[in-house]
Amino acid sequence: MRALLSVYDKTGLIEFAKGLAALDVELIASGGTARALAEAGVEHLDVADVTGFPEMLDGRVKTLHPRIHGGILADRSKPEHMSALFAHEITPIDIVVCNLYPFSSDPSIELIDIGGPSMVRAAAKNHQHVGVLTSPEQYSEVLDELQRGGELSHATRHRLARAAFAHTAAYDAQIVRWLDGGGEIGPPPSDIDKVLPETLHVNLERASVLRYGENPHQIGGRYRVAGTTPWWDGVVQHAGTPLSYLNLFDADAAWRLVHELRSDWPGFSAVAIMKHANASGAALGTSLADAFTKALAADPQSAFGGIVAVEGTIDAALAELIAAGPQADVIIASSFDEDAIAVLVKRRKATRLLSAPTPEPLALSIRTFGDTALVQNADELLVPVSEWRCVTDETPSAQQLQDLSIAWRVCARTTSNAIVIAKDGVAVGVGAGQQSRVVAAGIATAKAGPLALGGAAASDAFFPFADGLESLTSVGVSAVVQPGGSVRDQEVIDAANAARIVMMLTGERHFRH
Repeated sequence: MRALLSVYDKTGLIEFAKGLAALDVELIASGGTARALAEAGVEHLDVADVTGFPEMLDGRVKTLHPRIHGGILADRSKPEHMSALFAHEITPIDIVVCNLYPFSSDPSIELIDIGGPSMVRAAAKNHQHVGVLTSPEQYSEVLDELQRGGELSHATRHRLARAAFAHTAAYDAQIVRWLDGGGEIGPPPSDIDKVLPETLHVNLERASVLRYGENPHQIGGRYRVAGTTPWWDGVVQHAGTPLSYLNLFDADAAWRLVHELRSDWPGFSAVAIMKHANASGAALGTSLADAFTKALAADPQSAFGGIVAVEGTIDAALAELIAAGPQADVIIASSFDEDAIAVLVKRRKATRLLSAPTPEPLALSIRTFGDTALVQNADELLVPVSEWRCVTDETPSAQQLQDLSIAWRVCARTTSNAIVIAKDGVAVGVGAGQQSRVVAAGIATAKAGPLALGGAAASDAFFPFADGLESLTSVGVSAVVQPGGSVRDQEVIDAANAARIVMMLTGERHFRH
């Protein structure tokens, strides 16, 4: 049996090579792999010894040779293939071990691997006879199987081949994305092409299997873009039942919102309580306990079975406060004290306790339905509060501006049509996902109750008529922020002036579906 080794990631290489050698497998190696084996005293042949041809063109040509690819690609079931090998004195290669340069780490023309993908694809194509390894994580199982039976099963070779084609596909996708950005010598992409290239290559690898999908009869999993480590990879679950699809979806929304609030108002503590990816309450406070108390009070009924997101460390005292409230499906925080975990496990055994790093900014948004996908860049709040335009006789106070900005931030992360009312640093009324903006306003005011009096409201899109605004002013809302842009803007502004409230226009819509 003969094995060809040519790897960039040399993790576990020496141990694996020694294991193969102990099974009387003849080893061939190239370049840095050959040097690593030589330094470790592992007997092997250099590729040049097999091909009779030295490396050339600064190493661009090493393994591209019939004595290598003939040995990999020969169909052992065809006598004419074996006769051709015999005629040209080519020895079959039974195992190919090759992982590729990490192109995305330092992209350049010179880092585009040619020989590696060629060997991997050749071995994967011929997996009826050849085993191909593209990750150090595969070494142990392959060595164990060889030690037990002297060969790899068809099922193992098939599984390895699938992983190999996925490996080269992800690698090529990285190169395409780099070229879409102009590469080293290409023209800079247009603004459209930066977001929407002609083809989109998204290679996803399964990170975890979830408890179930949106519903218990559905199978769900979390995937990540191949070669990346998203913030979810850094999440630690300290307690509670396994995570489901909606746990992740809702926790992601809550964690991002609470960080956005903290970023907007760094002098405050921030807590968000989410249900079905919409806030039931979100608050700034002088402490985490203060913020949690305010966020919970906004809508304690909807908080049951929701997500509690705490941008900071949960200690025992805060854990007692959270545990005394409605049952939460997930509590996600920067960290937990050991005593806090003990408190929550004792009081809320099923609740998932997650400590998480800061989320990375969203990039592309991709939604699929069947064989069609909608792609856009992430929705950011681009217009700062300082650039909002006051269009009423009344002008906002400092507290009103803070409440307007909180309402606007939460509203942008709420399913449309959306109206959000905030007061004293707390989102106290959230009307989400309604077909009518008037109905959304009615839900928000009903949830806010008496706290709507003197509160500030946000609308994710313009008021097409004055009736939505009037629904807010009728309960005493004193300030409103909205994008503007309706043909009836003046009618709405006149209604705001008649009610003697503040109205700010952002010029920026934030629909969320």
